[in-house]
Amino acid sequence: MAITSRQPDITYHPDFQKYQQRTERLKSQKAINGVLPVNFPTQLSGPLVWEGQDFPDETEWTFSLNTTQLEEIDKALTHFKGLSKPIGYVNQSTFPLPLLSPLLRKEAQALQSGRGFFVLRGLQPDKHSIEDNIIIYAGVSSYIGSIRGRQDSKIIDGLKQSNMLNHIKDLSQTAVATSIGAPAYTTDKQVFHTDAGDIVSLFCLSPAAKGGESKLASSWRVYNELARTRPDIIRTLSDNWVFDGYGNPAKPYTTRPLLFHSPAQGLSPERVIIQYARRGFTGFLHLPRSQDIPPITEEQAEALDALHFLAEKFSLTLDFQKGDIQFVNNVAIFHARDGFVDEPGKERHLLRLWLRDPELAWETPGLLQERWDELYKDVTEVEQVFSLEPKIRGGAGKS
Repeated sequence: MAITSRQPDITYHPDFQKYQQRTERLKSQKAINGVLPVNFPTQLSGPLVWEGQDFPDETEWTFSLNTTQLEEIDKALTHFKGLSKPIGYVNQSTFPLPLLSPLLRKEAQALQSGRGFFVLRGLQPDKHSIEDNIIIYAGVSSYIGSIRGRQDSKIIDGLKQSNMLNHIKDLSQTAVATSIGAPAYTTDKQVFHTDAGDIVSLFCLSPAAKGGESKLASSWRVYNELARTRPDIIRTLSDNWVFDGYGNPAKPYTTRPLLFHSPAQGLSPERVIIQYARRGFTGFLHLPRSQDIPPITEEQAEALDALHFLAEKFSLTLDFQKGDIQFVNNVAIFHARDGFVDEPGKERHLLRLWLRDPELAWETPGLLQERWDELYKDVTEVEQVFSLEPKIRGGAGKS
């Protein structure tokens, strides 16, 4: 394929000065369309619209486990291990939490129709083996989202095997360093983005010696700011973007919008969903953007920077402690993390699950359904694999 246009001067790490210069240059070249796409809301409202300063007290979004609740979790762990089943069989029935269950389901409601995030605090990972920690994590998380998402899949001896768990850890000093194409496996900062799927969950086994703070931002607050000040960027986000197939000869690239609008229907309120990861459009480390696919436009480069810097402006920084599980509504909330420094015995190590709550889940936009099906459709207990050691996810090129 002959590509005549060039990729804009934009990298994974946002540069505010370049962002401002690009905006001024685009303004001088053509008049800005100050009209939102047809039927898009001028402003979104509700508890999902927030800024970091709206939460001065972390107790507003932290559920701290008490001694009785921790004992119930330990009892559920013992119960599941007594079944002698693989971890893929962890669910609400095999990991029973009769007292904690209604409290967790209340938090699940807040995740879908409230602020969009919460932290479960008080687990004690140092008391357990890595396998037991994974069982506890999967068991507790099953009350927030009963369907776990595939993070990577392959066929081995005719059988599908799907990695359901990802280790977020610095692997840049290991033998796989030259295969790293995502900041999750480095000490580098992660800019604001979304993962795939409905709910992203992170369990902190160990924090870094320094840095690594977790940050969240309401995509609805970002939408409102853009709708008010730069509706043309809303239009850019709702147009098609070229997603890299990373050398897939059958599908070198695909196209879809980053922003989806769902009008109110029946009991479902009006919603906006923004799904994107910056590195797919800029490349990162050993996974650059393919040169033989259409580049992004200057307007799209500006939009990527606008999303990041507005998310940063309105963000909330979380004190991510050992034993915390962070649950985030991935279709409403952006997340990021600061760079960090590890030291012997103080090495940042998180576990990640992608979850779906079939009872409370938002309706998936049609253009995202194929990707959502890759994660959630017809997941079986037998196919589920939970790696006990960190490794680079095979599907890390996908957003």
